[in-house]
Amino acid sequence: MDRPRIVFMGTPALALPSLQACRAVGEVVAVVTQPDRPRDRGQAIQASAVKLAAEAFGIPVLQPPKLKGTDFAQTLLRLQAEVAVVTAYGRILPLEVLAASRRGSLNVHASLLPRWRGAAPIQWAIAEGDQETGVCLMQMEAGLDTGPVLSVLREEILKDDTAESLGARLAVRGGELLAEALPRFFRGELLAVPQAAEGVTLARVVARSDGWLDFQLPARLLERRMRAFTPWPGAWTMLQGRLLKVHLARVGQGHGPPGTLLPSPGSLEVACGEGSLFLLQLQAEGKRRLGVEDFLRGHPLAPGTRPFADRLPQDGKNP
Repeated sequence: MDRPRIVFMGTPALALPSLQACRAVGEVVAVVTQPDRPRDRGQAIQASAVKLAAEAFGIPVLQPPKLKGTDFAQTLLRLQAEVAVVTAYGRILPLEVLAASRRGSLNVHASLLPRWRGAAPIQWAIAEGDQETGVCLMQMEAGLDTGPVLSVLREEILKDDTAESLGARLAVRGGELLAEALPRFFRGELLAVPQAAEGVTLARVVARSDGWLDFQLPARLLERRMRAFTPWPGAWTMLQGRLLKVHLARVGQGHGPPGTLLPSPGSLEVACGEGSLFLLQLQAEGKRRLGVEDFLRGHPLAPGTRPFADRLPQDGKNP
């Protein structure tokens, strides 16, 4: 029996387990990924992780600069694929693209839908204190992550999870989900279940300002947000007019006016709107990351003072 023809659409390394699963189940006739772009500090033009993998596998790569208002759907139609599988492609797909494969398009989405529809479900699940998340295989339609769900795998959110660590696990779970569900999908054994009308939340795009440490907020919320926005945008504040990144912190029980340094020898304990936050690893602008004791040797800060900026820079960005 011929292996089903699959078009795979994805961009970052997190999509690679899904690509591998598609290759195991069927014939991936093309990979669609975002155009090569400047990346990292050097801003050198780099291909996506999915493109590099596809080239290594000998799979044709398509990199349309845009989808809407183009004839890209006709390109997909000519591939005569059974289905398109989408994992972290990074763009909204027009209806004609969604319908270009015989059985439509499926999306591996990193949440338990309808909770956290949208662009950043991993980050917001951590930031809002969810104890569980997962991956859903969803039939794509015009709405934002509104399609019926074909299969689900659940994953516990650990107390020290960052977006990076949880994302890596969910990427693997996405591959496992496809390996189990795609054969059943092709055999017609999966039932598409409409999403519940209740419990819908939107995982909006993460902004640079989301990493701002507003010490008026509860310490537990700030600690979750620090983990949620690692590696980007990270947690940051301003110290004496210069950017200060905080890479690691833990919640304390101290009390005081928010933003005030509390007496805690050898530590940097900051009072928050509720509780306190021990800043454990810090990085001054243009410097390397340091543990708190080494940082304080170069930046002596007195208890009772409020050395950190108490409001977000006007543009929401660091200088």
